Amino acid sequence: MSSSRTSQTAISPTHLPVARLAFRPFFLLAALFSILSLVVWFAFWHGDILLRPQGGLMFWHQHEMLFGFATAVVAGFLLTAVQNWTGLPSLKGGPLLGLVGLWLAARVLMAFPMALPGWLVATVDLAFLPLVAAVMASLVIRARRWRNLIFLPALGLLTLANLLMHLGVLSGEPELIRPAAHLAVLLITLLMVVVGGRVIAMFTANRLGLTRKPPIPALETLSLGSMMAVVASQLLVALGVALPPTVLAGLMGLAALANAVRMSRWGGLHSWREPLLWGLHLSYACIPLGLAMWALALLADSRADAALHALTIGGMGTMMLSMMARVSLGHTARPVRTLPGIGVALGLMVAAALLRSPVLVLFPQITHWTYNLGIIFWCLAYGVFLFHYTGPLLSPRADGKDG
Repeated sequence: MSSSRTSQTAISPTHLPVARLAFRPFFLLAALFSILSLVVWFAFWHGDILLRPQGGLMFWHQHEMLFGFATAVVAGFLLTAVQNWTGLPSLKGGPLLGLVGLWLAARVLMAFPMALPGWLVATVDLAFLPLVAAVMASLVIRARRWRNLIFLPALGLLTLANLLMHLGVLSGEPELIRPAAHLAVLLITLLMVVVGGRVIAMFTANRLGLTRKPPIPALETLSLGSMMAVVASQLLVALGVALPPTVLAGLMGLAALANAVRMSRWGGLHSWREPLLWGLHLSYACIPLGLAMWALALLADSRADAALHALTIGGMGTMMLSMMARVSLGHTARPVRTLPGIGVALGLMVAAALLRSPVLVLFPQITHWTYNLGIIFWCLAYGVFLFHYTGPLLSPRADGKDG
């Protein structure tokens, strides 16, 4: 009897290192998924159709990089951070693996619909973010940490953006898809503005021994408020409200300026020796860059593809890689230091963003090269992450504690 109990304990999901906190499975799977999905995208650009996914490959690429890759990183970060913010244990063990399984099921069904009804594939995919929000809401409300409630409407609006993208496919109305995808990009950008404002200046000051400049309340309000106004405006556009492009362009220009000034006070120029720091600063710099390029595209009545990639590759992809590298060390009780090749990986991500956004705008004749190199650089960067971090993420904490 005792032996049986011991055996059951040994195989309990709670005792699997990968199931002890959400950052472990989601960071691993997000990095791996981003590489696999970009390999498929690379093949598509070279004329090989490796998949016949839900909605076609153009839809699948934009949807899965947002609601496959990015939301997995967001979920892993938030469900880990909420434990620190509230002092309450977050999702782990069987329930965490169940949430991971739901995310995986959605990725499989989006790539291989298997002639299932489109509404069923959409339902499986749409279920993930509300569950993440429910776990966060439970912990934040129980602990009365009200400032963290800001993440809940963001997750709710991300779910709405996802729903609108699916409805565009199911109803055969492609004009629904692009505004909803733009809304998702701006929502994740808003999350980066919130999280970046909380940690980048602090990490920089603590690591370099600098005196941290106190935040300017009016600048903080303007940086966050203008970004929220951009999101609200894009929400109206996604819901079919005819908003003058100059309104959205003006708000984006204001958000770009405010966040550039905000970032300039964080000591980024002192961080050039520390890739885990300059990676965060450069990724945040891509937010005002992308917003400014988007505003100019709106005023010129042209597509915002280059601006979108400044935000997605330079902002999201680079900040997520840098944060994943930090969190995966700190939360497994390992020294937070730049592992070999991580600086190169972050440099590749920044180079990919520059190639795919301002360089492409200035030199459109090299489109083929910018697409190819952007994909290759991302895959190499996240491959370096997997090389270094797969072991720690699948292993117990170095100090023997839970987590």
